[in-house]
Amino acid sequence: MSIFHLAYHVDDLDKARAFYGGLLGCSAGRSTETWIDFNFFGHQISLHLGPVFATSRTGKVGDHMVPMPHLGVILPQEDWQLLADHLIAAGLDFTLAPMTRFAGEPGEQSTMFFHDPAGNPIEIKGFKDMSGVFAT
Repeated sequence: MSIFHLAYHVDDLDKARAFYGGLLGCSAGRSTETWIDFNFFGHQISLHLGPVFATSRTGKVGDHMVPMPHLGVILPQEDWQLLADHLIAAGLDFTLAPMTRFAGEPGEQSTMFFHDPAGNPIEIKGFKDMSGVFAT
């Protein structure tokens, strides 16, 4: 699989460093006074100072309305669970608390939604069977 690169705005680089680097455990890469790169679970995100994009809960997935647009990553279930436990213990305010959706169906997945300090929505998914990621 390919590594993706995504660049988007944040409004405070120090808060971004604390959130992505400290809380999520993503290692920081290159940076200047106006942007910073992170290894976001094996992918590159570049956070630049600027106006944060507008989001709204308009995406209907199963029984839930999720923030759109959002970014995310898919992890093996064991890694997802470790991260979920860590974020719960840290007291993170979830938009959609860790849960399983599509239980017993093709594409069964664990998911959680939260926002970074700038308000950017993030979804982290977990799959027991990675072949289910593209299930129909």
